[in-house]
Amino acid sequence: MSLQSHLAELQRRHAEMERKIEDALHHPSTDSLELVDMKRQKLKLKDEIERIRQDRPLH
Repeated sequence: MSLQSHLAELQRRHAEMERKIEDALHHPSTDSLELVDMKRQKLKLKDEIERIRQDRPLH
C-alpha cells in the first residue's frame, strides 16, 4: 500500500468514526464507555494522519 493510499484509508476511517460518534450522541442508550472508546480511536487515527503528514517528504 502506498503512503498516499494509506493516508486516504486513515482519513476515511476517521470520517467514519466521526459519523459513528455523532450517531451515538443522538441515542440516549449509548454506553458512555463505548463513546469514550470511539473518541479515543478517532483521536488515534487523527494522530497517525498528522504523523504521516509531518513525516512525508515535500516535493
